[in-house]
Order: sequence, then C-alpha cells, then structure tokens
Amino acid sequence: MGALLALSRAVDRINEVIGKSVAWLILVAVLVSATNAIVRKVFNTSSNAWLEAQWYLYGAAFLLAAAYTLKQNEHIRIDIVYGAFSRRVQHWIDLFGHVFFLLPFICLMLYMLTPFVLRSFTSGEMSTNAGGLILWPAKSLLLIGFGLLFLQAISEIIKKIAIMRGLIADPHTYTGHHGTAEALVEEEGL
Repeated sequence: MGALLALSRAVDRINEVIGKSVAWLILVAVLVSATNAIVRKVFNTSSNAWLEAQWYLYGAAFLLAAAYTLKQNEHIRIDIVYGAFSRRVQHWIDLFGHVFFLLPFICLMLYMLTPFVLRSFTSGEMSTNAGGLILWPAKSLLLIGFGLLFLQAISEIIKKIAIMRGLIADPHTYTGHHGTAEALVEEEGL
C-alpha cells in the first residue's frame, strides 16, 4: 500500500500545481475578452481568432482544473443525502461512486476522445470560421483533462481505501448537515 500512497501523493502534487496554475487562464481570458470588446466597439473590427482564443482559455481552465477540483473534494454531490450519513458511510459512497461511476465514464471518454483528437491532429483541422484557429489544441485539452481526471480518480480511490483501513488521516472533514467538525467528531465517537 505504501507504493500506491506514494503514487497518490505524486498525482496529487501534479494536479495541485496544474490546478493552481490554470487559474490564471481565467484572468487572461477576461483580458482577451475585454480587449476584443473594446477593439470591436472603438475600431469597428473583430477577429475570430481572438474570439476562439477566449473559449480555448476558458476550456483549458475548466478541463485542466477538473482533477484539482476532485482532489480538493469540491466536486458536485447531493449534500442533503450525503451529509445525512456518518463519515464512514460517506467514504463508502465516495469509493462506490469513484469505482462504478466516475472511472467508467472517464474511461469511456478517453476511449472516444483518443481517435477524435488524433484525426483532428493528423488532418490539421481548422476552425470553419474565417480567420479561426486550429482545432486540435482545443480537442487535445479534452483528452488531457480527462487523463488528469483519470489519474486523480485513481489517487482518490487509493486514499479512500487507505483512510478506511486507518492507514492515513482523512484530509477532508466533511461536515454536511452536521454543522461543525466538532459535531462530526462527537457523532463518530472520535
């Protein structure tokens, strides 16, 4: 289990760095968007390349930060139901969800995206808009984002098993409807 936990820590570090780094892409996208709007209003001109660059930047930020979001335990779940259970049951729910829902979905996406991206890359696919950008970098972001999410899902499964076996401490104390971490500690008898 030690080697798996080392792998998990390495994946966590990679996604931490990437997740924090791509946050700056939102600022760049906002600046590109604002500049493009000003140029369009003041000079009555526009560029499809700059418009497409905006969605490249937003897409990159979203796709490359998805794994970081999972690592931070900030992903979407039904808190009303989830928070009603003890932390032990929550771990089982997370493990079940990661193994039977998240991983199969990611594997399907990777399977479907690989030829999609390769075709785009080998053909040098371009935007259909006049003056638009090449498309394979944007499509590659899909593949990279799901690849990072796959690695983080494996890391989360390793950590859940280690937590449930008492090998590591729970890094995310979820309070749910219990209100405070102290209430959770009291309920669990810790």
